[in-house]
Amino acid sequence: MRATCKRRIGLILVSGLLLCSLFYVWSPESSPEVDIRPKVTSPVNSQLYGKIQNIANGYNDIPYDIKEDVACRLAQNTCVCLADKETVHLPFSNLLWPRAWAHNISMAFLESHPDPEGVKQHRAQEYRSFQRRSYDPADVLVVAEAMSPLQYPTQGVKVRPLKTIIIPGLGLREETRLNHVVSLTATLGTFDVAATVHMVSLEGVGEKHMILSSPSLSALNRQLQFVTYTNTVFHPKTADTIVFATQGQQAFFNIRVGHGTVPTLYNFGHQKEYNISALVTIATKTFLRYDKLKDLIDSIRQFYPTVTIVIADDNEHPQPVTGPHIEHYIMPFGKGWFAGRNLAVSQVTTKYVLWADDDFIFTANTKLERMVDILEKTTLDMVGGAVREVTGYTATYRHTISVDEGGEEGDCLHIRNGYHHVIEGFPNCVVADAVINFFMGRTDKMQQVGFNPRLARQGHLEFFIDALGSLHIGSCSDIIVNHASKIKLPWTKTDLQKAYDKFRYTYSSSDKDLHNEIFYFKNRFKCMTSH
Repeated sequence: MRATCKRRIGLILVSGLLLCSLFYVWSPESSPEVDIRPKVTSPVNSQLYGKIQNIANGYNDIPYDIKEDVACRLAQNTCVCLADKETVHLPFSNLLWPRAWAHNISMAFLESHPDPEGVKQHRAQEYRSFQRRSYDPADVLVVAEAMSPLQYPTQGVKVRPLKTIIIPGLGLREETRLNHVVSLTATLGTFDVAATVHMVSLEGVGEKHMILSSPSLSALNRQLQFVTYTNTVFHPKTADTIVFATQGQQAFFNIRVGHGTVPTLYNFGHQKEYNISALVTIATKTFLRYDKLKDLIDSIRQFYPTVTIVIADDNEHPQPVTGPHIEHYIMPFGKGWFAGRNLAVSQVTTKYVLWADDDFIFTANTKLERMVDILEKTTLDMVGGAVREVTGYTATYRHTISVDEGGEEGDCLHIRNGYHHVIEGFPNCVVADAVINFFMGRTDKMQQVGFNPRLARQGHLEFFIDALGSLHIGSCSDIIVNHASKIKLPWTKTDLQKAYDKFRYTYSSSDKDLHNEIFYFKNRFKCMTSH
């Protein structure tokens, strides 16, 4: 008897030690903090800028002549909107020869705005935030110094479709010889020069292959400073690989061809503190649970009385859901889970959208201001919270997702519980690839990813798999929403609850086939692993 008791005590002690170890391993405090605040400059960028300035400022003593017909096509760091002049005065001339019209948006908007200077400052602030968020280190101009002896830009050269730029950083470093020769070859554009330098011979001007030669190395390098590239094959986003060559040497670099990113800015007014009603819309999807939906709305109104709530409803017999700041959208019967998400999110006009299930309950711990704060101060596109069950158990459903290349048969998908690292300045928040069904995201980014409407009954990680590489996602354990109790004795369930369970939890072979099809065909996976 005593031996049995000793064994039990020993098992309890060992189990306790294991639980403590697991808690330590998975605790955010045990992971190193990483600063993910937006950055535009760095010491490396400063060094690169200094080198490029030294290269660009060379050969100032070499004279040159401006080619007006080429130089006029270069960007002037400004833009004007001019309407086409009417050249033909005939009836219906506008229909036969449509003219471009011009509209001064700034003037039209600011003249009617009660605080034009305030809204201009706010727009400038939002644009700076957009620039920080859209910054890509790969866009930094890097010039390969002449050790090859060719000097050329390795990255950061961009041109708008069908526009002209000067190619920065071209140069030749070699011993003096009778004649110095370099050539440039393109695929999607042509070369020219914005100015001509004496003692330099040019062949193939205005063509895809141009040769430059001179007995003077300094004159040739001066001429290379005026070489232009004009994109001639339209594509909204591509790159032209340029071949830069001299005798016995050859180098390659890319010129990115594409339109710039048009910012999506939200005019929610100048604020000293976060105005949740102006910044956030709460979206939810309901089906056969109007009682739960009412409880959700009542709990939201207790803490956020004026925030807009968007409801997607695919009930067979819809009931009216009314009240201030409520938008109720009726869908075809049983249209489904992700289709409802798409509908609800598509109607959001605020900067952020919060997703909440229709059986959640807001409490004093459901601080949307904290979610907004981390989204405003980091590069995150989405941040999840935690869901607390009636038992007291709180879940964050943090996962990491990775894909390994698998060749012609497809790739391998790997899903793991856990996260990548703790976020500096937010000790209760981590970076992950997937979070629980309670999250706030940037509206435009969530709309870009979208939800696969074919997933009608079950779906969650599928969205985050689609978002992999597009969304920067975080999870905070101290922003908590309660989950309505699911504990029901079978004989106490109503007909509606039984009908809901049938729709929600019945997993047929066709559902399994659908998920397999999506992973195999749509996502091109050949296998997956998961906890």
